[in-house]
Amino acid sequence: MTKTSCRRAGLLALLLPVLFITSQSSLPKAEAALSIPAPSTRAGANPFARPGMWIWYVDQSNGGNLRSIIRQARQAKIGALYIKSGDGDGTWSQFNRNLTTRLHRAGLKVCGWQYVYGKRPIAEAKVSAAAKRRGADCFVIDAEAEYEGKYAAADWYIRKLRALVGNRFPLGLSTFPYVHYHPAFPYSVFLGPGAATANVPQVYWHTIGDPVRTSLEITWEQNSIYKRRIYPVGQTYENPGSRELLAFRRFMLNYGTAPSWWSWQETNSSEWTALGKAVNRIPRYRAYSGHVSLDRGDRGDQVVWLQQHLIALGNSMEPTGIFNQATYRAVRRFQANRGLTADGVVGTQTWNRLMKVRPVRVRWSAAHRRSRPVGASASSVTPSAPLSADLPMVRNELAGAKRP
Repeated sequence: MTKTSCRRAGLLALLLPVLFITSQSSLPKAEAALSIPAPSTRAGANPFARPGMWIWYVDQSNGGNLRSIIRQARQAKIGALYIKSGDGDGTWSQFNRNLTTRLHRAGLKVCGWQYVYGKRPIAEAKVSAAAKRRGADCFVIDAEAEYEGKYAAADWYIRKLRALVGNRFPLGLSTFPYVHYHPAFPYSVFLGPGAATANVPQVYWHTIGDPVRTSLEITWEQNSIYKRRIYPVGQTYENPGSRELLAFRRFMLNYGTAPSWWSWQETNSSEWTALGKAVNRIPRYRAYSGHVSLDRGDRGDQVVWLQQHLIALGNSMEPTGIFNQATYRAVRRFQANRGLTADGVVGTQTWNRLMKVRPVRVRWSAAHRRSRPVGASASSVTPSAPLSADLPMVRNELAGAKRP
């Protein structure tokens, strides 16, 4: 959630209290996907299934008065609080056992969240895991622009975090909602096998400049292929207006999911009223169920994800992130075998069939554990990222977000 100003403030808060080769030997190590049971869809068991509110600074939310926070949450029908528990490789003291215990007694779920940078992924994972020890019901990874292209760092982080919190602990990823704007971001690592169990995209429609409906449909189209339940974060900052907040909530009923909101300290009285007001579904609106279309020449993480599925089906190829001829042929074979039109274009119907396949898990971090032997060629070294990891960001749709 934090941008440059947030990171500086975070530091103050702490002070205060690749070339890719065509030879088979250069393939990253692919593993069978870990089977992690998804949390129950019942709101009582799944903290992400409750309407939530994000807290950056506890002391700037109702003055830090927990009794007042609990009362406000109840009035707005908020069932989960996402409270910042760390930034980078530093823990935040505001997230502690006393806090989580008191909120739990009030019937609230409590989730920690942390902005991560990828410079020290193992240290960041240890900070993330501390939230569970302090009583968190779940944890959300806030990874944004700093993680563009950092597949190995993301892999290191996720593997270490899972080792510390276990395979069943609910993890979410909160990042850019428009995947196609970020071809180098490692969604396939953070949302892949053994990683986050929930997708918590920041759908700040007002900041992005799209209508509520459009922003949600783009988010679903671009994110649904990662096969994680989507729990969007809406915005109360920048005063989007009560009418838009109510529209967002109504669309969420159509999509059958629960929103959360950024952020507590930027929510005014009229917005709190809008969050607690009873709403109904949008009449005659069907939740968008289409998936992003991929074709020859496309590049980016969505192609990496496609290739992980095709490799799992026995195709010999590299997860380059480039929709090349080998990928095209594999797609056509898959389509022909499933009775689909074998045109090599991966549209909604093809994705619906592919998504039933369990993708391989690529160990991008293996490259960081190997040193190149003297005289060895690059083809003998496991790459730490797909070729698409060098692609530039199209747009930072979250840039310019107003922060305290």
